[in-house]
Amino acid sequence: MIAISGYAQKRTSEVGLFGGVSYYLGDLNVNRHFHLSQPAMGIVHRYIFSPHFALKNSFYYGTIAGDDAKSGDALQMKRNLHFKSSILDISVQLEFNFFPFDESKTDRVVSREEKWYFSPYVFIGLSLFSFNPKAEYNGTWFELQPLGTEGQGTIAYPDKQKYSLTQLAIPIGGGIKYDISKKVNIALEWGIRKTFTDYIDDVSTTYANPTAIGAEKGNVARQLSDRSIDSNTSSNVDRQRGNSKNKDLYAFAGLMITFKIINKYEEQKCFQ
Repeated sequence: MIAISGYAQKRTSEVGLFGGVSYYLGDLNVNRHFHLSQPAMGIVHRYIFSPHFALKNSFYYGTIAGDDAKSGDALQMKRNLHFKSSILDISVQLEFNFFPFDESKTDRVVSREEKWYFSPYVFIGLSLFSFNPKAEYNGTWFELQPLGTEGQGTIAYPDKQKYSLTQLAIPIGGGIKYDISKKVNIALEWGIRKTFTDYIDDVSTTYANPTAIGAEKGNVARQLSDRSIDSNTSSNVDRQRGNSKNKDLYAFAGLMITFKIINKYEEQKCFQ
């Protein structure tokens, strides 16, 4: 009988923290990345099943905002809408490392030049997120979804349904990882979430009749449905308030630090 010893790699897992910023793109911020960025934070878990591929689970929290008055566009400034919203994002992502990364030290070639201590990477996945747009009126911030500012959920506009505050999104992005020790990695990452809703900012279709909105939802709903400057709001009814063809986006960008919780080879003995 011959005893044969071999080594089998244990899969490596990492847990860590994320810190950075969050922002949004939509009707109140068409294409200015990082405009009105707000602090964001989160926790991550990464399961590494090969030097090139990993599965990352994350929970991020941030705040996003938009403000026509700060857009620099004359038409938006006249529309005069604004909002802010918290964002809770739970995501599962598949990561691809361009260079072999997170290999065991015994797997690496002896020559330092052939060891990869860093790697650019990209990811794609699925996110479940919640949001709750609010706007300020007379010093108080009001939740906009219950007010039906474009007629959603009102008798006057039966074809307009309330939007859900929990939605799905597709996270896409990338970054660069660096192995600073055997047990600690850092990564600089940016990722945008492509959503399937145009109501993160509570702006999507056309102006509703403010009188009808006020009669059903009250004066605050009436005021927040149309805040146009130097305009007779009754003349805006059925005019474009937002662009429903373009869905909203939100993004997270920042620094991630992760700590390896399994990183060794175990000996396996076979007897023949």
